[in-house]
Amino acid sequence: MSATLAIASSAVVVCALVASAQAPSSQGGAPAPLPNCVELAAALRAVAANDARLRDWPNLARYHDANRSVTNADAVFLGDSITDSWQRPQFGGFFPGKRYVDRGISGQTTPQMLVRFRPDVLDLKPRVVVILAGTNDIAGNTGPMSDEQIEGNLMSLSELALANRVRVVLASITPVSEYHVTATSPTPQTTTRPMARIRAINAWIKNYASAHGHVYLDYFSAMTDGAGLLKAEFSSDDLHPNAAGYAVMAPLAQAAIDKALK
Repeated sequence: MSATLAIASSAVVVCALVASAQAPSSQGGAPAPLPNCVELAAALRAVAANDARLRDWPNLARYHDANRSVTNADAVFLGDSITDSWQRPQFGGFFPGKRYVDRGISGQTTPQMLVRFRPDVLDLKPRVVVILAGTNDIAGNTGPMSDEQIEGNLMSLSELALANRVRVVLASITPVSEYHVTATSPTPQTTTRPMARIRAINAWIKNYASAHGHVYLDYFSAMTDGAGLLKAEFSSDDLHPNAAGYAVMAPLAQAAIDKALK
């Protein structure tokens, strides 16, 4: 029996027991309302989705078919949702006319990227890889991660690229803000992704890139406001860039690629 089925069966039993406990006794009394299991249904859907994710934890299937058709890639962009969303038409297209490949996957962390680095980057034989990662590690998407663990994974990604003669561009983690907190999203991104940690890891990335001959791509400085947060006009959710945000990022990425390929 799969973990999902076992949990689902247990949940159904629990719901039935609660309903039985709330039923009126044989001695009379007003019928008690049956329990509302909407939350249970939602929980089961989340469990099923999580079970599917765990069967392909790094999401190797996402680009499996697309990778077969890639030829002559000059650059591969590896990352999370910030890279993934860059492909959407509403953001102006992903570097039109360039032989650049987007290999972002929403929600991913550096350990997941390490697992898929060979099929999604190295096997495509690009001249350069642009790595933007770390924000979801800070948020704990795949469990708690220290700054040192994040940095270690970025080192491993860089070393794998270097060993395969792929030049490396290491991007700063983009800033977050707290300008669009809503009732449905009450926790500020600055709480989930503390700016102090972002700044500390970015300082490490900059120093590491310099020490190892890689290119540091500084999105952070160009996207922060006077308060040191992500500019309100660059995002509608305090995390993901909008069209204006990507318009700032694109020329910076291009300049970094040009520098790496000199």
